[in-house]
Amino acid sequence: MSYTVKLCRGLDDIPEARYIREAVFVKEQGFTKEFDEKDGFAFHAVISDGDKPVATGRLFRENGGFVIGRIAVLKEYRGKSVGSLVVGVLEREAQRQGAVEVSLAAQLRARGFYERLGYKSREDIHMDEFCPHVTMTKRLK
Repeated sequence: MSYTVKLCRGLDDIPEARYIREAVFVKEQGFTKEFDEKDGFAFHAVISDGDKPVATGRLFRENGGFVIGRIAVLKEYRGKSVGSLVVGVLEREAQRQGAVEVSLAAQLRARGFYERLGYKSREDIHMDEFCPHVTMTKRLK
């Protein structure tokens, strides 16, 4: 498969990101507080298969650090390394902006996915709406 990547600052110019997040986090998983003020200044990446947007994620700065989040892959594209691709795009953008480390809040059930990408868990399990999350960090090369 040949994927294309789109990267934009702010959510207004990348409606594909909103579409994927609504499909995965709102409709499939039941989150109600999916969109927030960070969407306005975050960098959003979308991976497309031809004309079809299939994965997204965002990157923003907070408290002097770089945070990756809202990684979402449409159900039929899971297990095809598209999630790893979107994380890699966001890590490279973080490095371009000077990051030496990134962090994220992973759904507990996705911890193994991020560990395979080199992320290390902290011991703080916290709730985001009804779902347990864990903070994870990765040192970039």
